[in-house]
Amino acid sequence: MAKLVYALNQSLDGYVDHDAFAPDPALFRHFIDDVRGLAGIVYGRRMYEVMRYWDEDRPEWDAAEHDYAAAWRSQPKWVVSRSLKSVGPNATLIEDNIETAIRELKARLNGEIEVAGPELAQSLTDLGLVDEYRLYLHPVVLGCGKPYFAGPRPPLRLVASDRMAEDVIRLTYVPA
Repeated sequence: MAKLVYALNQSLDGYVDHDAFAPDPALFRHFIDDVRGLAGIVYGRRMYEVMRYWDEDRPEWDAAEHDYAAAWRSQPKWVVSRSLKSVGPNATLIEDNIETAIRELKARLNGEIEVAGPELAQSLTDLGLVDEYRLYLHPVVLGCGKPYFAGPRPPLRLVASDRMAEDVIRLTYVPA
């Protein structure tokens, strides 16, 4: 049975914004290895549209960016959306009955399925489907934006804290 993990970069004041701060080379290498090891990724529409950046090679990319793109493309993806009519390569659209679809994925797959996007993670948390939360804390304060947690969570219990790069700490929580 697979474990559903919600993991995103976050500012010290709790916001996610892929344009405001980026991982250093060591943390980016961690993300490449992490994506390579996943059983798959579940996206909401907005996060999926952001991540479609990795679908096509770009001439300005360095070797690490090519590695990430290859790892990302190889993973099966499920996109939860009522507005999209189609999705890209190696992706499946989930339009209805998200709870049944995610429960079936968790039962059928082994390893970790990552969930990306605060609103989707909130919906899956409300359904009791998120098994673990990984917060990659960056030493920046944004003051506003989209919060990592889109709403209240049940009590959480810290199970690990790891220094991931020179200035980034990963905090891992599970429902208490």
